[in-house]
Amino acid sequence: MSAPLLEARGLAFGYPGRTVGRDVALSLRPGEIICLLGPNGSGKTTLFKTLLGLLPTHGGEVRLGGDLLGRMPRREIARRVAYVPQAHAAHFPFKLLDMVVMGRAAHLGLFAAPSARDRERARAALDLLGIADLAAAEYTRLSGGQRQLALIARAIAQDAAIIVMDEPTASLDFGNQVTVLSEVKRLASRDLAIILSTHDPDHAFSVADRVLLLQNGRLIAEGDPASVLTPERLRAVYGVEVAVEQLSRGQTVCVPDYDQPRG
Repeated sequence: MSAPLLEARGLAFGYPGRTVGRDVALSLRPGEIICLLGPNGSGKTTLFKTLLGLLPTHGGEVRLGGDLLGRMPRREIARRVAYVPQAHAAHFPFKLLDMVVMGRAAHLGLFAAPSARDRERARAALDLLGIADLAAAEYTRLSGGQRQLALIARAIAQDAAIIVMDEPTASLDFGNQVTVLSEVKRLASRDLAIILSTHDPDHAFSVADRVLLLQNGRLIAEGDPASVLTPERLRAVYGVEVAVEQLSRGQTVCVPDYDQPRG
């Protein structure tokens, strides 16, 4: 088994003066997809900000390829870890290609302009995701799904071995959710290591190699989707009755009981 690209040990995380989570341990290897699930307020985004080095640890450690994150320059972290935020409204009319070229910033010197190679890498990322024909389009005029693919393209252009995705399917319609998750699986097949958060257990069943279940800032379960996302555990975490069923195609789905009172 290959060595972890990202590893956390005994991690405590939070904001200045307030610890949100404790005792988190995880490891992420090339070609692996980890899904992080948990209720609102459980600490998912705060954990991601800590894994990205945007927040200092409150205890324990994070390592990238064996190197201690807290001792690494910001530029070096950006060369190893790319970040895909949630789908968001666009405010500046950048051309799509120019927005993706921004992912090359970690590879540029101070005040250096993107080179022909940088633009080539951005075009290759757009082509990989099937949106190269939109390169000249204004980012503000793209659909939500296209913008989310553009953010993933920017992360690919960054040439990092790890991609952290914070709810990449949030606010997307069903078709675009399928498109984004399909691309996540395709990226993992190219040996990229991906950790993403989601509110939908079905997404974890569809793409995850492993699932981390977070509640009140603590990991309460880790393992393959079938062993972690059981009806009993989902009931305990989310307060709803569910059934976990396997379809004839082999796909596992989570079916809520909408007639059951919450609690």
